[in-house]
Amino acid sequence: MSLKINPVEQLTSEVEKYRKAEYSVNPLFLNRWSPRAYSGRKVSDEALYSVLEAAHWAPSSFNDQPWRFIVAKTEDQLKIFHEFLNPFNRAWAEKAPVLVLIASNKKRANGDLNSAHAFDAGAAWGHLAIQATLLGLSTHAIGGFDKDKARSLLKIPESFDLHAVITIGYRDNKETLDANLQERENPSTRKPLKEVIFEGSLNA
Repeated sequence: MSLKINPVEQLTSEVEKYRKAEYSVNPLFLNRWSPRAYSGRKVSDEALYSVLEAAHWAPSSFNDQPWRFIVAKTEDQLKIFHEFLNPFNRAWAEKAPVLVLIASNKKRANGDLNSAHAFDAGAAWGHLAIQATLLGLSTHAIGGFDKDKARSLLKIPESFDLHAVITIGYRDNKETLDANLQERENPSTRKPLKEVIFEGSLNA
């Protein structure tokens, strides 16, 4: 059975209130944002692996594909992940049905250092987030976690850098969050394009 892809043909009114593109882009990019309210609805393996498949097709230096996706989807697996999330993030992230730790190998197959490994892992995260949005799923990248504890619990070698824990699931109403988080449960805005684009040289 094939997954139904949501083409995201138009922006939801919720996103339109917060996001306006200066130039034409597919609405998909504006509809992707990082909520914290998750429902208890399970994510099918078909949907999950579709999201991970998209991430794995990201570009990488010399096609090294340095990324690794450590997945927690069972109750026992999720409990381990919850142990290394900081308390603020755990308060909302423990409701997500899937957590994925993104790591990347700092070395190439021949033993040389790969200076592009983190850049490539970031590209994989971008692919993951976009595919999730197409499938009606939400994602949120968490940097607030104990990397040493995660490395120990998940038996990750020192040759890998740990980047982020990604929540994957279906959105719930923001009223399910603590009051202080409800105020932040909106699509973020962006700086004006002129503040991040420079032609010819970086004249910041």
